[in-house]
Amino acid sequence: MTRKYFGTDGIRGRANGKITPEVAMRVGQAAGLAYQNGEHRHRVVIGKDTRLSGYMIEYAMVAGFTSVGMDVLLLGPVPTPAVAMLTRSMRCDLGVMISASHNPFEDNGIKLFGPDGYKLSDEVEAKIETLMDLEIAPRLAKSRDLGRAKRIESVQARYIEYAKRTLPRNLSLDGLRIVLDCANGAAYKVAPEALWELGAEVFSIGVEPDGFNINHEVGSTAPEALARKVREMRADIGVALDGDADRVLIADEKGHIVDGDQLMAVVAESWRADGRLAKPGIVATIMSNLALERYLGGLGLALERTAVGDRYVLERMRELGYNLGGEQSGHIILSDYATTGDGLVAALQLLAVVRRENKPVSEICHRFEPLPQILRSVRYKDGRPLERAPVIAAVAAAENELGKNGRLVIRPSGTEPVIRVMGEAEDRALVERVVNEVCEALTEAAA
Repeated sequence: MTRKYFGTDGIRGRANGKITPEVAMRVGQAAGLAYQNGEHRHRVVIGKDTRLSGYMIEYAMVAGFTSVGMDVLLLGPVPTPAVAMLTRSMRCDLGVMISASHNPFEDNGIKLFGPDGYKLSDEVEAKIETLMDLEIAPRLAKSRDLGRAKRIESVQARYIEYAKRTLPRNLSLDGLRIVLDCANGAAYKVAPEALWELGAEVFSIGVEPDGFNINHEVGSTAPEALARKVREMRADIGVALDGDADRVLIADEKGHIVDGDQLMAVVAESWRADGRLAKPGIVATIMSNLALERYLGGLGLALERTAVGDRYVLERMRELGYNLGGEQSGHIILSDYATTGDGLVAALQLLAVVRRENKPVSEICHRFEPLPQILRSVRYKDGRPLERAPVIAAVAAAENELGKNGRLVIRPSGTEPVIRVMGEAEDRALVERVVNEVCEALTEAAA
């Protein structure tokens, strides 16, 4: 299904490019109309990260929602999972997060949540897209029915308490030295406070947002700063969030980075021992390392794979009854606690294991040796290069060479005009060669 506005994670693009005030206002109007049901006063919560363009988009969406009769509750800078949680707990009809996640500050985006706190389905997004392109004027609210907007205080404290309650009541992080990187993003206040209140000694970086520096050389997409700080402070562990704090990566006490695959393995094994897994397995994407699948298999746990995108992971979890899933990139979904990825809550689950096992993080978070995995991106302008005959032939040849003991995954990005090529197998040289051959064929086809 070709969509005009929505991608795999809401609407995302360059601020004042794809994401203009007009687009933001029309999203507010269309989403507001789509979620009006009954005669009660309809309400929407709006959160955002720390990008400069957040102000512009926030107020444009306020205009859109209030113009169709919805009241707006403004949360200010809060993590994406806080918006999902508050949509439910404040009995709102809709939730909005203004963020482009791990993208640079020039980009921004709009993520929408239904009254249950879950991201919208493709069908609902398609309905909103249809409404965005219709004439809205006849459906605007009458003058006396316009919505109101107000800023809500104390939401950060509510989220901190929610996150802390995901841990056993008697668990303390006393004595743990933690480096925390908030990516100059949405969690720059709540995450350090939560860890400090749990007793940790916290060394924070990426907590000085200025509207321009979100994800800039900090955060889960640039974990080198975290690794350096962990070594400098001789910390026990490092935690890196992304711009909207729905994903997390870890650095062990040696400064080595731990990705989402290892984190899922740690939590899965811990929850299995405690009898907390709803089903014997987890859900991950086609990008998760084959070694994770083999490791879980050795524990008697299944790995159910989906397309890339935390929304698809969550959909499969709900469909099949799993309560743990995620992505290699650090989106970890713990559906006992949250309706979307939550970097802070996932980090707390790992810290609970660290506290209980009382071992170095380098031991706890090295459950398996990943297979060599190579990921390349090929940019294209337009067309469908994957359908060209030379590309089809190159892909078939690569799959034949990798055989049953390797994998080749090729997919268009859902957020930018690039094609991702990932290969993995025991032989790194083989993987490098076949991935390069596929990328060369794609580059020629995309020229």
